Amino acid sequence: MMDISIIKTFGDLKKTNYKSRSIKDELRDNMIISLKNNTDPFAGIFGYDETVLPELQTSILSRHNILLLGLRGQAKTRLARLLINLLDEFIPAIEGSDLNEDPFDPITNESKNKVKELGDELKIKWIHRSERYTEKLATPDVTVADLIGDVDPIKAATLKLPYSDERVIHFGLIPRSHRSIFVINELPDLQARIQVSLFNILQESDIQIRGFKIRLPLDIQFVFTANPEDYTNRGSIVTPLKDRIDSQILTHYPKSISVSQKITEQEADITEHQHSSVIVFPLVKEIIEQIAIEARSSEYVDEKSGVSARLTISAYENIISFAERRKIINDEPKVYCRISDIVGVIPAITGKVELVFEGEQEGPVKVANILISKAIKNVFERNFPNPELLMKKKEQNPYNPVTIWFSKNNVIDILSNASNKDYKNILMSIPGLQKIVEQYKPDADGNLSLLFMEFILHGLSEYSQLSKLRLETGFQFKDMLSSMFTMNENEELNPEDDPDYFR
Repeated sequence: MMDISIIKTFGDLKKTNYKSRSIKDELRDNMIISLKNNTDPFAGIFGYDETVLPELQTSILSRHNILLLGLRGQAKTRLARLLINLLDEFIPAIEGSDLNEDPFDPITNESKNKVKELGDELKIKWIHRSERYTEKLATPDVTVADLIGDVDPIKAATLKLPYSDERVIHFGLIPRSHRSIFVINELPDLQARIQVSLFNILQESDIQIRGFKIRLPLDIQFVFTANPEDYTNRGSIVTPLKDRIDSQILTHYPKSISVSQKITEQEADITEHQHSSVIVFPLVKEIIEQIAIEARSSEYVDEKSGVSARLTISAYENIISFAERRKIINDEPKVYCRISDIVGVIPAITGKVELVFEGEQEGPVKVANILISKAIKNVFERNFPNPELLMKKKEQNPYNPVTIWFSKNNVIDILSNASNKDYKNILMSIPGLQKIVEQYKPDADGNLSLLFMEFILHGLSEYSQLSKLRLETGFQFKDMLSSMFTMNENEELNPEDDPDYFR
């Protein structure tokens, strides 16, 4: 590997074995090396090993411009940003060039003249790969001047140049991304007339600015991202532009809870103190991921809009902070996330799901509660026997001691701020509850056992075996039948109206 610190002129560069390559060839060559060496330039991307990544690798090998098409929160921008790992660490460029021009292949008249005049004495600079990435969010106010360039009257006046001189041009983001990766996020949001200005760049690799007879053979790797729903909601990709983008790659949400958990834990912003003092058992993590799964198939949520992975990330951060708050209030050294703490994730849900008409009628908070209830019910089925099936099969019901105890007018409150000691005392006071955990989760001990005990109460309420009432400070569990008789006159027995009112 050459020592770039001693290579400061064009003459020094010529003495090395450096060879110029287009950026697409550079990406292709480094992709081949990566595949041969079994290295991963897309570290931190989970769930795409058999789908998106092979297609992306193929597109790079084909030297294609790329469109990443998918719903919100599917790592489209992250994939684009990770492409810089396939660039050479440093490349040489003409010092003073606004367009990072290759000394072996200058593209502007000014740089061509410099090469002729200075020859081997031409000074060069080294550009790190981190500087060879440009990203632009497509918004309705983006102009052709922003992307391509325009005449700069101040520059003309300062340099005392006529407007016919190409040196008065102020180049936009795309020319300044020569020999770089250029990403346009949310492409459909770009006005159609602005999209048209990209035609020549993609097909002929040149640009047109005002009336100048200028042709710049730009060397750029284009990556576009888009949400398919944008095609009908806000705008569309004009057909000729779509035709010029070589490869379209469809992204997707994680296909398993385990993959989704990896993404959530990687992206969640958790402090070191929270990591050491707040314990989150896998059961709680599974319920959080299940909430997103329920949302993506919910009749109340617009499936075309999608449910971003940011929902589970924010929910995970919230539940940890919710438990941490209890730890601080009770002045305890360590705290364990509980099932009842999931109420703390509601703010992370309400702002991240796009509701359809039926969902708007219910309201975002009620929809969030419905999603949580369904998530608890589905996770419960994966961990404990279905109470309804036990009744139908007339098998011995392990839940009978618990439901019978509640039928004797026993009531318990699990409060959000209850200390670890109080939480344990409440759950241990319910006959038969610990025995169910010992039967179906024999490896669970200590605080994990307590978590499963609480989980059983929530699960039984989802199957209408117990009544669960949401209090301002937590949850109250009591007998289902007695709660029906003690309802106020104006209340109707309809669990669908409020999934946290009773079960």
